[in-house]
Amino acid sequence: MKRRCQVRHGLAVIGIHIMNKKLWKKILIAITTATAAILCMGALSYILWNNGVFLPRWIQWENRTFYSQSGQYKIVLSHKSVSIISDNTVIWTSPEAIKIQDAISCDMDNDRQDELILLCWKIGRYGNDKPFWVEKDEKKWSQHIFVYEYSNGEIRPKWMSSYIGQDVAVISENGKSSPFCRLLLTDLEGSISSWMWDSWGFTKEDTDISFLVFGDNLIHEPIYRYGLRNDTSFGFLFENLKDMISQSDIAIINQETPLTDNPFRYSGYPRFGTPANVGQAIADAGFDAVSCATNHALDQGAEGINFTKKFFDSHNIKCLGIQSEEETAYKPYEIIAKGGIRFAMLNYTYGTNGMKLPESNPNMVHLLDDEQQIRQDIEHARTETDFVLVFVHWGQEYSREIDDLQQKWTQIFMESKADVVIGTHPHTLQPYEVLTDSSGHKMLVYYSIGNFISAQPEESSTKGGMASFTVSLTPAGCEITEFSLEPLTIRRQEGGKYTTALDAVFYKDSGNQIGKP
Repeated sequence: MKRRCQVRHGLAVIGIHIMNKKLWKKILIAITTATAAILCMGALSYILWNNGVFLPRWIQWENRTFYSQSGQYKIVLSHKSVSIISDNTVIWTSPEAIKIQDAISCDMDNDRQDELILLCWKIGRYGNDKPFWVEKDEKKWSQHIFVYEYSNGEIRPKWMSSYIGQDVAVISENGKSSPFCRLLLTDLEGSISSWMWDSWGFTKEDTDISFLVFGDNLIHEPIYRYGLRNDTSFGFLFENLKDMISQSDIAIINQETPLTDNPFRYSGYPRFGTPANVGQAIADAGFDAVSCATNHALDQGAEGINFTKKFFDSHNIKCLGIQSEEETAYKPYEIIAKGGIRFAMLNYTYGTNGMKLPESNPNMVHLLDDEQQIRQDIEHARTETDFVLVFVHWGQEYSREIDDLQQKWTQIFMESKADVVIGTHPHTLQPYEVLTDSSGHKMLVYYSIGNFISAQPEESSTKGGMASFTVSLTPAGCEITEFSLEPLTIRRQEGGKYTTALDAVFYKDSGNQIGKP
């Protein structure tokens, strides 16, 4: 009996052992299968990850074919890759490790040769040369800009960015309207940032440049005599508007009268001679440019022109419309660069009150008379800059209506593709508007912005305007995105002090409206 029990117990142990082996086999098989599955999933995830399957869903992957501006290279953008074809042969294909969202070809560094620019994605924020403070690069996909050069049938790396720092939905350049190429990046909210090539890499620029332009700074005798007695700095002229001037990117005023540092030449109407202290007040207020081609420009002869021009030049203020005796070569415009945008500024006057220009320098005052020359001036300015402004002294004094001369020259400026025209001389406000030609070109015209300051008794001459507009860089080039004409009123205060200030009441009653194109 005992032996039977021992046999049965042995058989049971053997059975359990066999069962355990089968169980363990199943367990091992299950573990092996799970491990294989995990490895397969890992391998699949790795493959999918490295092929960009898990990149952000908002990306719009472009597929198109285009050419370099020279026409020598055909660029094929397809399935997150770029191929360059020359003479029907593929000479370059983008590396497999990067995924191309979009590409453009343009002269980014302004050396008259195209570059290939890729908006692309790669794993990691950095390349081989990561910053020394970064121990380990990330394993995430990040957006980059790569720049390549076309060189004798080869494509060579020129510049590879680290992480851009923003999500870029659209990459473009600012078009052929500008001689200076810029990279425009549009983010997911539609905001555009501008980037210009700067020796080695891109520099971000301000894409919105604000202008303030004031009318005739007409210094009659009561104004300068008050200043000489009470405020030799003449800071009172701009005390109410100095903050606005400093906040603008570019501020300009029409200096109607020539400057002098000779007290014996101080004078008012009809032959003006304005104390140099007024010029110093303009500099202290923060003006960037003055327009000086007026009918009073020659009131102090060539000596007045020489002093005025040299004074403003010495204070780094662009002096428009006049040239000193030494400047015999015709120089029709000055250039101001702001935020990477280059602005050309031209200035002309209808005449000089019958006073003749010196034969030795017929360019001393820029006159509004030679139509062909002025068309050439504007055309040449357009080839050198992004945006053209014309300051013009014209129209009928004390008239709110536009005359035939203004209409004629407005058409000429429009045909020449000027961008903004600002008129002075009538000493009163006239309309302003945006004109559009058949090609879609727009030109903002202020026919007259009146006086900034004067002692003229006419009521209309005490109501001037401050032209305010913003020039923005867009994919279509530089465009005016906001404009207005803010009203100013000149007041004579007790003691003979003349001041100018914004006049909200007049603005409401005058019917002038802030406009947007």
